[in-house]
This record gives sequence, C-alpha cells and structure tokens, in this order.
Amino acid sequence: MSIARRFVSRSICSATIACLVLPNLALAQKKSETKAEKKSEGYYGPQPAVEDIDLTMYARIRAEGLQHSHVMQFAGALTDGIGPRLTGSPNMAKANAWTRDTLTKIGLENAHLEDWGEFGMGWQQINTWARMVSPDPEPLWLQAAPWSPATKGPVTGEAVLIDLAATPSLDAYKGKLAGKIVLLGAMRPTGDITEPLFHRYTEAELKEMEGPQAPRAGAAPNIQQLLADRQRLAALRTQALKMMQEEGVAAIITPTRDSGENGGTGIIFDDNGANLSRTASQASGKVEIPNAVMMIEHYNRLGRMLQNKVPVTLEVNIDTRFTGDHEHGFNTVAEIPGTDPKLKDQVVMVGGHLDSWISGTGATDNGAGSIVAMEAVRILKALNIKPKRTIRIALWSGEEEGLYGSLGYVKQHFGEFAAPATPDPAGMPAFMSTNRGPLKTTKEWETLDAYYNLDNGTGMVRGVYTQGNFAIAPIFRQWIAPLHDMGVTTITTRNTGGTDHLAFDAVGLPGFQFIQDPMDYETRTHHSDMDTYDRLHPADLMQAAIVEAIFLYNTSEREAMMPRKPFPHPENERQMTAPIPGIYPNATGEPDAPGGAGRRRGGQ
Repeated sequence: MSIARRFVSRSICSATIACLVLPNLALAQKKSETKAEKKSEGYYGPQPAVEDIDLTMYARIRAEGLQHSHVMQFAGALTDGIGPRLTGSPNMAKANAWTRDTLTKIGLENAHLEDWGEFGMGWQQINTWARMVSPDPEPLWLQAAPWSPATKGPVTGEAVLIDLAATPSLDAYKGKLAGKIVLLGAMRPTGDITEPLFHRYTEAELKEMEGPQAPRAGAAPNIQQLLADRQRLAALRTQALKMMQEEGVAAIITPTRDSGENGGTGIIFDDNGANLSRTASQASGKVEIPNAVMMIEHYNRLGRMLQNKVPVTLEVNIDTRFTGDHEHGFNTVAEIPGTDPKLKDQVVMVGGHLDSWISGTGATDNGAGSIVAMEAVRILKALNIKPKRTIRIALWSGEEEGLYGSLGYVKQHFGEFAAPATPDPAGMPAFMSTNRGPLKTTKEWETLDAYYNLDNGTGMVRGVYTQGNFAIAPIFRQWIAPLHDMGVTTITTRNTGGTDHLAFDAVGLPGFQFIQDPMDYETRTHHSDMDTYDRLHPADLMQAAIVEAIFLYNTSEREAMMPRKPFPHPENERQMTAPIPGIYPNATGEPDAPGGAGRRRGGQ
C-alpha cells in the first residue's frame, strides 16, 4: 500500500505506471495470503502457518496476573509456612496436602495425590550445630547431610582429616579412629569473586541462544577412565565407611561442594554431593554414621590446623528423625476440564517440582516453579476460562533425586521403554545410561498435547527451549510476539536438561522448559541454605505466571495438536552412534584397527 501511495502522489506518468503496478501488487498480495493460508505438515498432522491469537485474552490474562496476583501468598505459605520439602519427609506430605487443597479452593477439579511408587526412607532434620572446643572455642556452620542418622546428643571428639582422593590406602588410619570426628574430603581454594553473583540475560546473550549450540571445546572425555576413577573412589569410600563404623567414629563432616561460580561466600550446599552414598535415601544404602556438610571457610580452617599438627577438638550435635523405611512419593494433580466435545479428552499440562533439599526452604528450587504454575491456573479460573482442551497441573516430588515423580507419572500414563537387548557394562551408573529397548505407549500418549515446565529459579521468562522441535518454533514465535514488551523474545531449538520436562520429551511428547533470567540461581540459591523466600522476585514471578497462563490458553484453544518430534527409537542408539571402523577414534583415543568393530559410544 505504501508503494502505491508513493506512485499515485507523483505525476500523471507516474500514475500511469501505478495503474500498471497496482494489479501486480494485488496479485502478489493475494499469492502471499494464499501461501499463508496453506497448512504446513507437522510430524503428527497439518499445522496452520498463521496462529489464531486472541489479543483480548492476552490483555485479560495480563490484567488479572498483575492486579490480583496471589503468587507471593502462595510463596509465603509454601516456603515459610511449610519449609524444606525433602521427598518422603513429613514436610513433603504437608506440601502435597496444601497444594491439593489450595488448588481445590481456587476452583480446579479432581485435585488429588497420585502415588508414583516407593521412594525410600522418610527423614527430617530437627537441629544441627557444631563448635570448636579447642584450641579456640568458636561456633561452626554446618547442616545435617540428607538421611544422616542422629548423634546421641552432643558428641565431643578429636578431629581427623582424611582426603580419599589423595589416599591410596586406608592402612594409616586403621585402629586410630575410635571416637574421632572425621573431616572427610579435601580442602579447596575459595578463590576471588570477580563477577557479580547476580545476572540477567543481555540482548546479545539471548540472540546467541537463537543459534545452534556451539561444539564443546576440547577432546571428548575418556568414558572408560572416568568410570574407572569413579568406581575406585566409590569402592574406597565404601571401605572407609565400613572401617569408620567398625571403629566407632563419632561423626563425619564433609566440605560443602563448589557451585563452580561462587568461590566461597559462606554458602552450604546440601544436595546429592553432600551424601556419602548415592543410595543414602534407601534403607539398603543407609549411612550408619552421623554426617553433616560444613561451609568451606570453616572446613578449610580446621583442615589447615590439622595439616599443621595442631590438635583440634570438636563438639557436634546432629538431631534427625527417620519416619519409615518404605515411604512412597506423591504428585499433586488437578484440572480445569475441557469443554469442546471433540477436544476435551486432550490434555495440556503445566508443572514444576514441589520437593526440595533441606538447608533452605526450597524457594527458588523449585517453589518458584510450583507457585507460578498454581498462579497460572488460578488466573485462568479467575477469568472463568472454559478451555477446549483439559488443562492439568502436576506438581512433582522426587525430582531432586532423579526425576522420580515425573518419570513415574509418564510411565503410568503415557508409556515406558522395554529392557535393552544388551545390558550396560558392569559399573555403569544408571544416570549415565541411554541404553533402552523400544518404547511402548498407552492410549493417553495420543492425547497429551504439550507439557510446560519452570525450574530455573525466580527469574522472569525470556523465551522457550523447544528441545529440538523445529516444527513448534514458528508457533511459539507468534505466541510471544505480543509479549516482547514483557521481555519474552527468544525461541531456541536447543535442548536444556536437568528437570521434569525431560520425562515427557524422552517418550516423544512435547515437553518444554522456559528460558529464565539466571539471577543468582547457580551462584547462590541452587540447593543451598540461601534458598529462601528472600531470594524470590515478585515482579518476575508475576510475569512468569502470565506467560504460562497464555501458553496454556493458546495450546488449549488450537484446533490442531502441537507438532511432535519423530517417534523415539532408543533401541537403535548404540548402532547409530557406533564408530566407523578405521575412521573414528575409540574411547581410548586410539584409532580402530582396520576392519575392527571398534568400541561403541553412547551408553557404554
């Protein structure tokens, strides 16, 4: 139209030209419109090239989410009122019951708890403290390691430093540990903090995300060597724990792990890295010696004194309680029923994990994702939305120990993989394996439209990871175009891992994680005693709930189901990733012999 105006405003000669040009423009426009109306094929059916977006609904959702938000009320009740929520613990049971009842109160239907199976031991921390008795009385900062037994009240003992990574043999400690308090693990430098602990994505960083993932620099790791080192250290730890138990060690203290970014800062991380056994939550793998994790600055001071032959006496009190050996895990589930006769049996899901570790109150990991999901469905109920498809919220437990809740739900509702034809080699940790047999799906698998997840802290939503679903990227781009003023600008086809959308993606279902501003999640709050209500950002959480509500609404109203990636065939993974003989190096870095079969990657 602007071209036509430019021509018409000129001379008669130009007007004559315009008369010739306008029909061509109109024809081009008609061709363009016809092209836009054509449907592009997705893996599971045709998809419209142009999304039908209800901007009035966008405005209503925004207004409700900004003017009547309940997200911080939910946050206070969950993090301050209930506190840390270790799977299997009394607090986790409280959180399940509170979310079920709250979702009922805000109008959702069929709010209930779903049992995904036996988890392990129920446990909670009552109190933990320590102090140096001599040579200088001083309080020390530490937390009980998850599933640690209790000391019999305060215990006092001489400190001993043992670094298993630097210890080829335990012979030097035999017969010398009775009644001792063992500092188990190496000291480490705290380093300088040269960058802010808090960060929001820049426009340049978000733009970079839109491109392909850069290849990882450096040589590929030697998996065989990594497994061998891991097995050696695990065996030495098992041997050491047996010896310490037999000799009557009073308690074990480990140093808090390094976040990789924070240096020191007095933070205690209490996740799986604090456990002395990967199966500490199971009665069969229970650690029998009371154990705790200490802030690195205090641990280093004690270690240096012991290295310099200064005798150190400590007093430690670890007060914990076990509530059962065979506790089950539960997910909280509730719905807004669909109303369209043809589409109501199809389901759009949203969720986050409700469980946490113990030293903080699980505010950013992942109370934030849970309360945002609750606020998103509250917004839709407050607006009296009657969705075409059923909208379902699920709040998971067992995520921190291995995505147990979401994996259990997916297995029960959508399908599971058969056992692999060839088992993994001995010693392969389950979490490293990609070795599976064929996927067998259920009828419900056909009706799950999409699952949306939030689990990267308190930061505002900046976009979506599509997990390599290229067909869905154009849809999401159209959905977020009216949200650019709220900071939602980025669609990336990259994968992101470590949380519950992976359970859906693994079985070929559209499962997505939102891109969030990192804030201080990785540097300060993730799995730490700093993870409290104070670290939540209300405006960011309100924005995230609005975005989730819009994604839920748009998905529920589309005529077509969301496009899916090709059906997964993990049973072919080993064959597909096997090295070509004589060309690709094997796991040792040496070339395969000509004609040799080579060593397989991916699962071995």
